[in-house]
Formats: sequence, C-alpha cells, structure tokens
Amino acid sequence: MEHFNQNIFELVHQNFPQLSELALQKEIAQVGTLKHFRAGEVIMNYGSYVKLVPLLVKGAIKVVREDDEDGRELLLYYLYAGETCSMSFSCCMMNKRSDIRTTAEDDSAIIAIPIRYVDAWISKYPSWKNFVMQAYDSRMREMIQTIDSIAFKKMDERLLKYLHERSEAHASKTIHSTHQEIANDLNASREAVSRLLKKLERDGTIALERNKIQLL
Repeated sequence: MEHFNQNIFELVHQNFPQLSELALQKEIAQVGTLKHFRAGEVIMNYGSYVKLVPLLVKGAIKVVREDDEDGRELLLYYLYAGETCSMSFSCCMMNKRSDIRTTAEDDSAIIAIPIRYVDAWISKYPSWKNFVMQAYDSRMREMIQTIDSIAFKKMDERLLKYLHERSEAHASKTIHSTHQEIANDLNASREAVSRLLKKLERDGTIALERNKIQLL
C-alpha cells in the first residue's frame, strides 16, 4: 500500500471527498488507472462486458439507452466530475453485458477501478458502501425524472431541460449540435425539434446559428 499514484490520490481527494478513509483513497490510487477520452469517444458500448468501474474526475459523460426494436436511442442522464455510473456496478457484480452506451460529452478523464475491488470494498470501507448506495439512489431519481419528463412534460419543456443539461455538461452557454442529434437524444422527430427551437428563439430564450445554439 506504500506505493501508489500520487496524481490519482490527489484527484480522488479533490473530486470524491465522500470517500473519506485515507486507506481507501490510497488503495484507489494504487489499483486505479487514469484514462482519458476525447469528446465524442465511446467509453462503453452496448453488449460489452463491464470490467471497470469509472470514477469521473474531468468532463462529462452522456448515458443513453437503445430501443431493441428500431434502434432509436434515448438520453438517460449525464455524469459529471465526482460521480460514477451505478449501472456499471450492477453489470460488474452480475457479470452481464451492458444495456447502455456511455460517450464522452466533453474531453473527459476517469479513474478506472477493476471490478474485483468493487464488492470487497463495500464490506471493508463504510464510505465506499455509502458512495455506491448514493450512486444508485441518484441515478434512480434521474431515471424517474426522465420517465416523468417523457410521460408528463410537453416537448418544449423537455427540449429546454435538455439544452440546460447540455450547457452544464460543457460548462458553456453555447451548444454545438445539429437538430437531428437533439432529436435523437430526445427520441423525437427532427421537424418537431426544429419547430420548437424556432419558437424558443422567437421567445428570446435562445439564439440559433448553423449547428450551434446559444442560451440567452
């Protein structure tokens, strides 16, 4: 345990203060691997076996689900620095293939934890057990919000919420995206998205440029 990666140790300390045991922080720095992904790069794809649990320390990751019948995708949620993907925990511990795809929304970095430590740390470190449970709770609440949004919110409300989430993911008021890409994320038609974006522009909420949206 004496030999560990000082850079990873500092990243854990900065981004995951809830992992409070010093021994846990050192163990993460000893067994974890720092991995970098460029914006748009797929981190985990559908059907792949999950061998690592990611601790996000930089950037943002988009998590989507694919429809089994027509292949259309639906945006589930975004992950930010200081968070992890709870679905990777269940896939790891049950040794099952991934039902989701994760993509770097911006240039991102993760600390990859080998799966053999995930379960062992639950009984060894109370803060890790709490971290895992809180990750499940947080993602469950976001999934419920996604379902509520689809079931109860009008498309213009869903679109505006989506734009704010994209803005937060990039830490910028400028969103670089085509209308078709937005439609894919919202599981909607491009025509409906284009019409609502024009309405938001008329209302003074956004400014539209080619493949670019500015939140005002």
